Amino acid sequence: MTSKLRYITLNTNMGWVGILSSEKGLCKTTLPQTSAQKAQQMLGNLNDAIRAPHSFDSLIQRFQIYFGGRRVTFPDQLDLSGTNTFQRKVWEITRIIPYGETRSYTWVAEQIGQPRAMRAVGQALGKNPLPIIIPCHRVIASNGELGGFGGGVEMKRRLLSLEGAITIG
Repeated sequence: MTSKLRYITLNTNMGWVGILSSEKGLCKTTLPQTSAQKAQQMLGNLNDAIRAPHSFDSLIQRFQIYFGGRRVTFPDQLDLSGTNTFQRKVWEITRIIPYGETRSYTWVAEQIGQPRAMRAVGQALGKNPLPIIIPCHRVIASNGELGGFGGGVEMKRRLLSLEGAITIG
């Protein structure tokens, strides 16, 4: 039986990133990690996955461009099976936030037609399986503070600085 899941780890300017996909699309990416092993662990159980570096040539190139500090898009097909409708709505809106710009949790909540759901938006973003592809780091508090981030506030700050959205002083 051949595996339907494929994965790779790649080294970027900011660290090792893991990518996992199914036949339907990208399932999971990791934020930069200190080692390939750590990035692979962050992808989860890979017993049913095969390492397939050539399956990701275009995406690898775009990640290298992104982590090199240049604008790039990620129009890739996503496999968000196993997630709920609310999460998918939040991620769909978050995905359209332009490179180098930020939006507030309130803005995201308003865009999905639930203007009082800022906390729920934050929770959905915290479960984002595809950081960078779904750029949840671009969502900040209405008062300009960074808010939370699954990869830690320092990583959020580094990503926003990389994109020119904020200046690290």
